[in-house]
Amino acid sequence: MIRGLVAAVAVACIAVLPSGCIKNDLPYPRIPQNIRELAAVGETRSANIDSVTLTATVYLGEDVDIEKVRFSTYRTSPDGRSSLDLLNGEYDLSKPLYVTLSLYQDYDWTISAVQEIERYFRVEGEIGESLIDPVAKRVIVQVPDNIDIKQLRLLDFKLGPAGHTEYNPELKPGLIDLSYPMRVEVTSWGRTEIWTIYAEVIDAVVMTTQVDAWSKVIWVYGAGPSDVRDGFQYRKVGEDAWIDVPESNVTQTQGSFSCYISGLEPLTEYEVRSVSGENTGNIMKATTQATADIPNGDFEDWYQGGAKNNLWIPCPAGGPVFWDTGNTGSITMGKNVTMPSDHTPTGSGRSAQLATEFVGIGMLGKLAAGSIYTGEFMRVDGTNGILNFGRPWTLRPTRLTGFYQYKTKAIDYVSSEFDYLKGRPDTCVIYVALADWTAPYEVRTNPKNRQLFDPKSPSIIAYGELQCGHSMDNFEPFSIDIKYRDTSRVPTYLQITCSASKYGDYFTGASGAMLWVDQFAFEWDY
Repeated sequence: MIRGLVAAVAVACIAVLPSGCIKNDLPYPRIPQNIRELAAVGETRSANIDSVTLTATVYLGEDVDIEKVRFSTYRTSPDGRSSLDLLNGEYDLSKPLYVTLSLYQDYDWTISAVQEIERYFRVEGEIGESLIDPVAKRVIVQVPDNIDIKQLRLLDFKLGPAGHTEYNPELKPGLIDLSYPMRVEVTSWGRTEIWTIYAEVIDAVVMTTQVDAWSKVIWVYGAGPSDVRDGFQYRKVGEDAWIDVPESNVTQTQGSFSCYISGLEPLTEYEVRSVSGENTGNIMKATTQATADIPNGDFEDWYQGGAKNNLWIPCPAGGPVFWDTGNTGSITMGKNVTMPSDHTPTGSGRSAQLATEFVGIGMLGKLAAGSIYTGEFMRVDGTNGILNFGRPWTLRPTRLTGFYQYKTKAIDYVSSEFDYLKGRPDTCVIYVALADWTAPYEVRTNPKNRQLFDPKSPSIIAYGELQCGHSMDNFEPFSIDIKYRDTSRVPTYLQITCSASKYGDYFTGASGAMLWVDQFAFEWDY
């Protein structure tokens, strides 16, 4: 693609007045000013920068004083001015920090911080794990009624940042009396919070606390005495016999324990209960979800249409559209970098062929990495693209399988961020993600307002990927485990992306690299 030349025509009104003044009504250009890079000292992962909402979020480790944050990297759009020099001084991120970037107009950005501090309070014989409420500054310890709460044995505790917290009165492992609420001053970084610790006596010895049903798997959570080996049982609704969940499927941390039950039938109602020694907990019911095929996951359906009637689109004529490619951009220079191929694992049918090529005339143009993804190419932004990632999806698969073949080449086109990769073998990538976005996720490749997919974003419920940097003689099967952050969150969107060049979004890759993919499918069990 060649960047279009935009001519701005201005009309100047010249009034001849007795004073001889000339009035200039030429408008100032609008050049958005963005935070390009931001990094805080002691961060746990890269900052999330959103040039649409003009917000940036940094993620801090608990060794950082959130009221005295230092920044190690701060890069904004060129030629503009920043109201704050973030590379000098310390900043209080316990509340939003506002910074204005200016060039002809002002752009007000908001910088926020997320800091997760590990907290726990463990007592011998408690049921489940203690409830830690950092907002109300309280700890609730649940114990069975056969335990004397005047002589509870404290095993371990942590209510503030490790190495930066003091307690008054001093807490230490040993006997504590929780027959009345205990008031503790917790001081970190010179700031004191008042915490209250309570004991709650309950009748039940063991409890089933949560059930999350997927398609062929159910996750169950329970609470019981911390000094007893706990487990679970299950059965179909209407059946008499309970089935023990294998111990290998059960995970226990103190008095909290969980399991996954595999080998289940979709759209079936089950009963589950927790077990602790001779005691059984309350029964909870759950119905498994359905399963579903990935639309056009075998990449058999393609048609040519759109610009000049030669744009390859990976869907049947007339739709529905589930997959899209970067062809809308590359076709402006007469090239489809992603298209159907009769090269398949079985020797029949079609696969998707993704090629990385320089698209342009002479030296004018850019590298285009062949890609296919669940979503939609929205529009061209100069020589860049704006895409919508994600298709509606509410099911929770456990694995993405399929076939792929890759032929790598030496990287010959690089952006400034990845100039060190020049001459190295290119790498392809296939990844799958489940997210709870409220709308498709907008991806922008323009460096001025770049926004790319981030697998570490809090909106991502589950993720898995495959990378390959060597050439293959034939198709090979692959299996990508989908790792979930939370078993209870229900996704709203599915994202699958394949690219012949891992850093294609940065216009970095090897011309001639080629990836074929075929027969994508989900598995639903462990």
